[in-house]
Amino acid sequence: MAKLVFFIGGAGAGKTTVAKKLAARRRAVLLDMDTLLRPAAEALMTQAGLDPSDRDSAEYKRLCRDLGYRITMDTALENVELGNDAYVIGPFTKETEEPEWIGAELAKLGAAAAAVEVKVVVVHLADLAVYRERIERRATELDRWKLEHWADFSRSLAKRAPRWPLPEGSVLDYDNTALLDKEGLARLEAFIYGD
Repeated sequence: MAKLVFFIGGAGAGKTTVAKKLAARRRAVLLDMDTLLRPAAEALMTQAGLDPSDRDSAEYKRLCRDLGYRITMDTALENVELGNDAYVIGPFTKETEEPEWIGAELAKLGAAAAAVEVKVVVVHLADLAVYRERIERRATELDRWKLEHWADFSRSLAKRAPRWPLPEGSVLDYDNTALLDKEGLARLEAFIYGD
C-alpha cells in the first residue's frame, strides 16, 4: 500500500528537514511545494511587477498559492498511483480546514485510491521565539516578508491538526524543538510504516 504522507506546519518548524531525512532512509518521493512552485512563482511575481522572492503577501497568495498546491498534489497523486510513497511538504493551512479536501483529492485516483494510506505529521515548535530564531537562522530572502511582518505572520504558526476524516492513528504531533535525532526518526518511521 502506497503511503501519502503530509508534513504540515508553520514556517521554520523543520518540515522539510524532517521529511528529507526520512525520505532518504525510505527512498520515498519528496515533494516540497516551495521547490516545485519556485520557478513559476518567480515568473508570475516578476510579470506582475512584484517581488519575486515574496512568498507570503496577499498578492503572492492570489497569484501563486493555489497553483503551488495543485502542482504538488498532482505530482503526489501520480506517484502514489504508481505505488510510490510520496512525502508532501507544505503548510496546507486552507486545505486542512476543509474536511472534504482529502477525499476530493483521493477521488481523482478512482479505484486506485483504495491502495493509498494517508498519514499526517504535524511538525511544530515549542513557542514563537523558537520559530523566529529558526527563520532568522535560515537567512533566506524568501523569509524577509515574514520577519518584516512578524506580528501578522506569526499568527499563521498556530499548530493545527487537519479536519480530514482519517482513521484513528493517522495524525502524529511531532515537536521538533530539540531537532530530529535517531529516536525521533524511529518514532516517525514507526508511525508511518508500523515498524
